[in-house]
Amino acid sequence: MTTQQAIEALQALPRLGAGTPGLARMQNLLTHLGNPENDLPCVHIAGTNGKGSLAAMTSAILTEAGYKTGLTVSPYVVDFRERFQIDGEMIPARTLTSLAQKVLAAIDAIRAEGGEPPVQFEAVTALALLWFAREKCDIVVLETGLGGKYDATNAVTRKLVAAITKIGKDHTELLGDTLAEIAAQKAGIITEGCTVVCYPDQPAEAMGPILTAAAEAHTSIITPDADDLVRVKGKRLQNRINYGGYDVVLGMPGAHQANHAAMAVEIALALWRDFGYDIPDEAILQGLAQARMPARIEVLRRHPLLLLDGCHNPDGVQALVDTLKAAEFEENLVGVVGMLQDKDHDTMLSELAPCFAKLYTVTPACPRALPAEELQKEARFYTDAEAVGSVPAALRKAVDYAEEHNLAGVVVCGSLYLAAEARPWLLKEAEK
Repeated sequence: MTTQQAIEALQALPRLGAGTPGLARMQNLLTHLGNPENDLPCVHIAGTNGKGSLAAMTSAILTEAGYKTGLTVSPYVVDFRERFQIDGEMIPARTLTSLAQKVLAAIDAIRAEGGEPPVQFEAVTALALLWFAREKCDIVVLETGLGGKYDATNAVTRKLVAAITKIGKDHTELLGDTLAEIAAQKAGIITEGCTVVCYPDQPAEAMGPILTAAAEAHTSIITPDADDLVRVKGKRLQNRINYGGYDVVLGMPGAHQANHAAMAVEIALALWRDFGYDIPDEAILQGLAQARMPARIEVLRRHPLLLLDGCHNPDGVQALVDTLKAAEFEENLVGVVGMLQDKDHDTMLSELAPCFAKLYTVTPACPRALPAEELQKEARFYTDAEAVGSVPAALRKAVDYAEEHNLAGVVVCGSLYLAAEARPWLLKEAEK
């Protein structure tokens, strides 16, 4: 089996299970693999937006502190191996192939026994845990895939910190229609004995279920104090913060990333205070400065601007819009936007489109994509919009238009599927 065949075999597994939601499938798979999760102390992160960014910051801090740190990322942007990292390095292709075969063999055994086979994310998570255990990681940072209570990552047994980023409306068909219902699912990662760290600007409706879950687990919640978090004005799109004396320029722009950085500091302090991890202040500062995530308001070039963001729900779009406005880019940019049909594209587009002097709409490479022509019809109520037949053609048009009209640059956003297709092209353009 080649690496590509292994990846395709994992991706061929069903995305969702047919039975009652729960962890039984995942626990059965882990049992067949020798329960690798039992050897892994974890930081577990749930939430609607910002999970990946917080996970990257937290893992970077732990690596800087000298701990061998595993990290799961979901979803990946360009390379499937992004989903599995140790100390910032992706899993080797040969190792991925070998472990995928082991996981697939366990799934075959479960089928032969008449059990319900795992779904795709469960298999991928099990592979990650198997690798981390084999490599004897000191600690693992796990990002949930969907929800929390019934998420495959919630099968871990040695949870030290449960962190919950901002709750918003996404995947409502599975998690619930209200922030309270969604928060209850996310708060399902809170277990007895762990320390809880919560986003500092959590909607009030979402806090009730989080507080309830913490009380039932007999643990308290640490929320960064907004009064201790200061954003220091600097260069455009530079994100310098001071949180409780930790003065650092973050690798990712945006006020929301400042909040994630404050959470990462509190996670590090909790690991030191409650679980005895030796995490020097310098490791916290270096980790925050070095942490990066592709397609999270990613600045690929500053002059003229090339910015890529995988925002795919209203809260994610709002974070991008707020960042662009804070950098005083209003109506001085060209946008390339693609969205999926099952997202709240009306709300997202109404926020995004006015930011752009010109907008090119595209169809992301996904069966659930909203056709570029339909998106263009909606967008033209807000700005000059044009549908383009391919992503590379739209990117070329956008860069040329920005240059011809002396605009500040190009922003590509609206879908992680679009981000995956656009990023290689944008990286080449940024090198010119």
